[in-house]
Amino acid sequence: MNDDLDDTALTRIASTPLIPLLLDDEIEAARAYVAAARAPATRRAYDSDWRIFQAWCAPRAITSLPAAPESVAIFLSAEAQAGVRPSTIGRRLAAIGYMHAQAGYDPPQQKPGAVAIRNAVAGIRRTHGIRKVQKRAADGDMLRDMLRGCDGDSVRAVRDRALLAIGMAAALRRSELVALEIDDVAITPEGLMITVRKSKTDQEGEGAIIAIPEGRRIRPKALLLAWIACAGFDTGPVFRKLTPQGRITTRPMSDRGVALVVKARAAAAGYDPAQVSGHSLRAGFLTEAARQGATVFKMKEVSRHKSLEILSDYVRNHELFRDHAGERFL
Repeated sequence: MNDDLDDTALTRIASTPLIPLLLDDEIEAARAYVAAARAPATRRAYDSDWRIFQAWCAPRAITSLPAAPESVAIFLSAEAQAGVRPSTIGRRLAAIGYMHAQAGYDPPQQKPGAVAIRNAVAGIRRTHGIRKVQKRAADGDMLRDMLRGCDGDSVRAVRDRALLAIGMAAALRRSELVALEIDDVAITPEGLMITVRKSKTDQEGEGAIIAIPEGRRIRPKALLLAWIACAGFDTGPVFRKLTPQGRITTRPMSDRGVALVVKARAAAAGYDPAQVSGHSLRAGFLTEAARQGATVFKMKEVSRHKSLEILSDYVRNHELFRDHAGERFL
């Protein structure tokens, strides 16, 4: 059992009649900090998963909160039958457990009878596999094609060129791209210094500084400076939403907006948009770095992965045919 303060504990405290009413504000403040422990994207995904579970329960007259382990097992099996990926089913289960904890209930995974859930998940993985569906990485060649497709001097073209270049050059996640502010960008003779204040692997906000060279082929520094000059702002978000007419707003882009730009610019360059995602920029940096012979340690300086194993996969994929054992006789 986790000894850390969680929302279940807060619910029980709040329902205790001996707790003075003066603590109400403090308890609500604590709830806010507990909620902040989950990344916004995770909370949005959990909210969506929870609504899907509730929608499945309602017409079947099944109680969703608190849910019986057997009901959850049947729901997960139905999702698998509907073609939902095992990884998504795993997230659905996590969301159900999280929402129970938020409401002060024990998660179904921890109740008597939870063996039904474990057996269902094991059967789904064995039957449908757990192989990840990987999108195409926007490597150096592909990114240059996408940049060439952003032709013209329109506000949208200038912004999108900078977005693609910085996203790839700094191996940024979508959430990191849209969180960038002007104050996070330092211009140096060698290129740029980007401060990432918080990320998926740095929820505490310790921050990290990423160096981006001036560049001779993609030229991320020049493209970013062109966007800043075009937009004419000196504070606030770097990458901002545009109106349909191409006017710049004060609001930052959304992470979904980044994905849409990547898909649109890939399609304009002749690539299948279904094969790319917002992650393609980050994956593109790692793919190209491995191709150019960078070590996993230098790659980690930019990507900030906690595990070297993930980075090693990029390197191994580009060394599969190098000095192949069958090269001399096949």
